[in-house]
Amino acid sequence: MRDAANRPAYLDNQATTPVDPRVLAAMRPWWEANFANPASIEHAMGREAEVAVEEARAHVAAMIGAEAREVVFTSGATEANNLAIKGAARFAAGQGTGRRRIVTVATEHKCVLESVRDLAAEGFDPVALPVRPDGLLDLETLREALTVPTLLVSVMAVNNEIGVVQDIAALAATTHEAGALFHTDAAQAAGRIPLDVNAMGIDLLSLSAHKLYGPKGIGALYVRRRPRVRLAPLLSGGGQERGLRSGTLPAPLIIGFGEAARIARLESALDEGRIAGQRQRFLTALEAGIPGLRVNGNRERRVAGNLNITLPGGVDAQAVMKAAPGVCVSTGSACSSASIEPSYVLRAIGLPEEEARATLRIGMGRFTSPAEVDRAAAELARAWQSLRQQAAAE
Repeated sequence: MRDAANRPAYLDNQATTPVDPRVLAAMRPWWEANFANPASIEHAMGREAEVAVEEARAHVAAMIGAEAREVVFTSGATEANNLAIKGAARFAAGQGTGRRRIVTVATEHKCVLESVRDLAAEGFDPVALPVRPDGLLDLETLREALTVPTLLVSVMAVNNEIGVVQDIAALAATTHEAGALFHTDAAQAAGRIPLDVNAMGIDLLSLSAHKLYGPKGIGALYVRRRPRVRLAPLLSGGGQERGLRSGTLPAPLIIGFGEAARIARLESALDEGRIAGQRQRFLTALEAGIPGLRVNGNRERRVAGNLNITLPGGVDAQAVMKAAPGVCVSTGSACSSASIEPSYVLRAIGLPEEEARATLRIGMGRFTSPAEVDRAAAELARAWQSLRQQAAAE
């Protein structure tokens, strides 16, 4: 393991964020001093753990404008997305609904796309809508898809690769006009943009702690109570989490998630202003070293920390990363970055394969320093220039 002094410049905060030291401090007593099962309410340690879990639940709920009892803890956003999509579909099917269409977007996270596709085997009609070249879903495209009776629409609030922010309130309103439920994967949005499930008209919302400076292995699903959204559980067991997600609750992870949510609610606006400045500093330096680079996705409707850039001259992004070992960036989703195929998100916004392979995802966060930004821009520019010179000499 590298110490902080020797660590590369970390600009991959869309893949995961470092745990905030305040989160680590909040978690530690629940690994050591009180390790009780929060369901063991027959004794004092169990009751104390239960109280701490419920306090954390309230913090997560407050971050998104929900009631605490509307928050169901899961192992992460992948499980939350599966529970939202498959749970809603299977409950509705059990009630004999005639609505079989499930609508999502071509640029969604793989766990949403695969959840929707899986339902085809159960008689549902999965539809993945195209996006505009700037990565945003056109409202008329959704409206047209909803002319067929639809059960559920799932649209990611902030894209995990190109960082664009969808107009969730407008999309949810259009969905409700058609009598369908609206779900959003907000893993990349929480702590980066304001979220209010009531003001935005969201029925189901997925979260992941490790995207907002919390621990890995814990997430949540918001499930609206009024009007009530009903789900079929994916897991059978002891009936924890209102019967929607059985299994022993990991108290230290939940408490860490709660602290991360509490901090995000208080500090996210300050974070984003600072991060936006770092992004501009990085982009200015990188453009000076790599003339002609292009930023993908809508320039205005995007989160502060994200840059998705296509390098000019046909230089392969993987080769640039290999030539710049002192920088941690990626070429796309952390779930599929090992794939030799170019990003499906980039292909969906119209990039040809050669340009998709020349694209880097940059993610800045709360702990990104000016020194890291400057070092990363210089090293990436040097790597690109060296590869261009090699190509010209061949």
